[in-house]
Amino acid sequence: MLCTRCRIRTAVTDDGLCTFCSGTRPPLPEGLMPPVSGPGGWGAGTWPRSPVVLSRAVVALLGAVIAADLFAIVAGLRVRDLWDRLATGGAPAVHGEDGELAERLSAGAAAAQTATYLATAVVFIIWFHRTRRNAEIFDPGAQRMGPGWAVGGWFVPIANFWFPYRVAAGVWEASARPRPAGGWRPVSRTPLNLWWAAWVGTLLLSRASGRMWDQAEAPEEIVRAAGLVAASDALDVLAAVLAIIFVRTVTRMQVERAALREAPPAPEPATP
Repeated sequence: MLCTRCRIRTAVTDDGLCTFCSGTRPPLPEGLMPPVSGPGGWGAGTWPRSPVVLSRAVVALLGAVIAADLFAIVAGLRVRDLWDRLATGGAPAVHGEDGELAERLSAGAAAAQTATYLATAVVFIIWFHRTRRNAEIFDPGAQRMGPGWAVGGWFVPIANFWFPYRVAAGVWEASARPRPAGGWRPVSRTPLNLWWAAWVGTLLLSRASGRMWDQAEAPEEIVRAAGLVAASDALDVLAAVLAIIFVRTVTRMQVERAALREAPPAPEPATP
């Protein structure tokens, strides 16, 4: 039977809680010391691990994604302009040197987008999983999805439109800093909701634009497809900007939340 609160560990108490949620963890073996906090309140064991370095890497990579998307927008609009001139005036520039250059730029932009996207996805998921682990320490009762879903949720078809958001919502709730007098400080989910809406919109629009581009044959169809691809890249820029805000906000909240945790007292030295 799983714990009725965290739904992750095995229940060991009569009221259906695990040792973590019930606070009945067994004492450490003789000779071992409880974990102590590291610099800035971060440490090991039951202490959260700092997501700061990972967040900086994620933000830098998201900046690279934005740069690649902007490059792709410029290259895509160049291709669209050449095909538009062919569709409206019959100018054959698209089949000459200008067309070849635009095609090379477009291919280079696509390669840059793929490389930056994959690198960002790997580092972001590592950061996401760490913040989910930290959230388990801050408030296990606020977590509706196990920590494994912080990774696996992105790869389940259809469910990846919803599962990562549920994980992120639990992380957001657990990372909110308590008021000094007690209770939780209300923190608006607007950054989380805007980022997720832009992310889902980017996925849907990129699939639609990619399908339209693959099926386009006539110049007019290519012009419309190229315009939709550019719009998809523009939405991806917005999603990346909102992702930066989300990452920075969660990281800041977790740093503040960890600073409020008191280090466990060190054991008294044994008297001879």
